[in-house]
Amino acid sequence: MKPIRYKEDMVNEFLRDGYWTNETFYDFYDRNAKEYGDREALVDNKYRVTWAEAKRLVDAMAISWVEMGIPKFARVIIQSPNSVYGFLARIACERAGLISLTVYPYLRQKELEYMVERTEATAVIIPNVYRKFDYLEMYKGLQQRFPHLKHIFLFDDEVPESAPEGTYSLTKLAQERAEQPVDESVLAERRLDPIRNVALLTTTSGTTGLPKLVEWPCAPRVCTSKGRVDIWGLNKDDITMAIAPHAGGAAGTLTYFAAPIAGAKTVMLEEFSPDGALALIEKEKATAIGVVPTHLVRMLEADTAKYDLSSLRFIRSAGGYLSPQVAEEAEEAFGAAITSDLGTQDMGSVSGCRVDDPKDLRRRTVGRMLPGNKVRLMDEEDKNEVPDGEPGILFFRGPHAPAGYFRDEELTSTVFSPEGWTSTGDIVKFDQECLWILGRSKDMIIRGGQNIYPAEIEGLLNEHPKVATVAIVGYPDREMGERCCAYVIPKSGQDFSFEEMVEFLKGKELAMFKLPERLEVVDEFPAVGDSGKVNKETLKKDIKAKIEAEQG
Repeated sequence: MKPIRYKEDMVNEFLRDGYWTNETFYDFYDRNAKEYGDREALVDNKYRVTWAEAKRLVDAMAISWVEMGIPKFARVIIQSPNSVYGFLARIACERAGLISLTVYPYLRQKELEYMVERTEATAVIIPNVYRKFDYLEMYKGLQQRFPHLKHIFLFDDEVPESAPEGTYSLTKLAQERAEQPVDESVLAERRLDPIRNVALLTTTSGTTGLPKLVEWPCAPRVCTSKGRVDIWGLNKDDITMAIAPHAGGAAGTLTYFAAPIAGAKTVMLEEFSPDGALALIEKEKATAIGVVPTHLVRMLEADTAKYDLSSLRFIRSAGGYLSPQVAEEAEEAFGAAITSDLGTQDMGSVSGCRVDDPKDLRRRTVGRMLPGNKVRLMDEEDKNEVPDGEPGILFFRGPHAPAGYFRDEELTSTVFSPEGWTSTGDIVKFDQECLWILGRSKDMIIRGGQNIYPAEIEGLLNEHPKVATVAIVGYPDREMGERCCAYVIPKSGQDFSFEEMVEFLKGKELAMFKLPERLEVVDEFPAVGDSGKVNKETLKKDIKAKIEAEQG
C-alpha cells in the first residue's frame, strides 16, 4: 500500500540527505538477535524474552499468518495492554507485510466498529477478558457485522469454547510454530518497503467525533526514533519501562520504537498503581520510564523514599502539560532528568530536549528542532514570516512527518501543503536555539488589542506552592474584547484565592494587562478525548456561560 502524500522529489531529498533509510524496525530485532542474542529484550509480569527468542517468536507468528493466507498489506488491529506478546505482535505484523493499528485497551464498540470498517481489518489481536471486560464477545459482534474480519488471535493460552471459528491462541501458535523451521525467504518476499509502503496506522485524539487514522511508513518512524535515541543518549545497557500504555507516544516512542534501535531492554507495567510502578523500577533497575503527567503526580503522592530508584537516568513525560513545579519535585524524588519535546500523531515529531540540557531549558522549552526539520514562524494575519526574535505561529517541514490520513487525500491536504509544510498551531519563539511554546494560536487572548499567551501565565502560576495545575482561557468582554480567566486545581488540602494569585504574579513582574481578571477553583479539568490534554474549549464555554448567567 503506497503512502498517499509522499512525492518522489521529497523521498529523494530525505534519502539523499541521509534522514530516511531502507531499515525497518524488524531489522533491529534481527541485528540484536545476532549481536545480543542471549540478553533480555522484553519483560512483563509473565514472560522474560531474549533478543534471540523474540526474533524466533516474531518469525513464527509472521510465517503462521502467511501460511493462513492473510494477504500482504492486510490491516490488523492490536488491542493490547502492556505486554511482551503485544510488542511481538506489532513487530510480527511488520515482518509478515501486514499493516498494524495498535489501539488503547479502553476503546470500546463505538470507536472500534469505526476502525474495523474504515481499515477493512482482516484480523484482530486481543485479550479474551481484561479488567473484567469481555473483548472476545465485543469482537464476535463486530465479526458478524463485518465479514472481512476473519481472524481473532488471543493473547491467552486457551481459546474459550464459545469463541467463533477462526479464533486462535497467539501464544500457543507462536510457541508451537517456533519449534519448526521457518523459510525466511518467504518472509523476505513480504518485506514492506520502508518508504514506499504504509507499515503502521496510529490514531489521533480529537475534541469531538471519532479518532482519525494516520499512515506511517517505517522510514519517518525510524528517523524520529534515531533522533530520540541520540538526545536521550539511549544505549544497549539501558532498561526502558512502559508505565503509560505502549499504544500511545508517551511510552511507545521510548520503548517500542527507540529501545530496539539502541539494543535496550524494555520492561512493561501492565496495571498502573503508584507503588506498583515504583516497585517495578526498583526490581528491574529501570533507567528510563515513559509516563503521562498524571502518573508522575500519583507516584509523587506515594512514599518514594521506600524504593531504591538509583538506577533511573531519565523520565520521558508526554501526552499532556507537565508543570515545572511537578517536574522539579519529580526530579528531586527520582534523581532523574525529565525531558520535554514537541510532536503530534497528525504531523509528526518537531523537537526535543537532550537529557543533559540545563534544567531551565528542559522546564521551559521543547528543545531544539530534530535533525532535518525546517521551520518558519509566521504572523497570524498575513501569514508572513516574523522578524528574528519575535513570536510567531510554528510551521515546519521535515523527515519526521507521517504520510497523512488513511486513504484520505482531501483531509490530508488540509494539514499538509503540497511541499510538506504543516503547523501545530502553536505560537512559539526561538531563544538559546530552543523552541519556547507561548500558547496556541486559537488559545491566544487579545485584551484591548494586546496579545496574552496563556502558556506564559500558566508557567508562572504553576510555580505557586499551593497550585497543582492551571489552565488559562479567555472570555468575551464588551469593553476589552476578551479578558483572562485562570482555572486552578489547588494542591490537596490547600485553598487558593484571587488575591493570592494576583500578588504572586505581580511578584513575577508580569505586565498588568496579562493578569487574570477572574479565578475559578476546580477539582479537575475536562480532557480532550483519550489524550489527557486539557480541553480548553470546554473551559471557554463554561466561563462564558457563567459570565452570561451573572449578567442576567
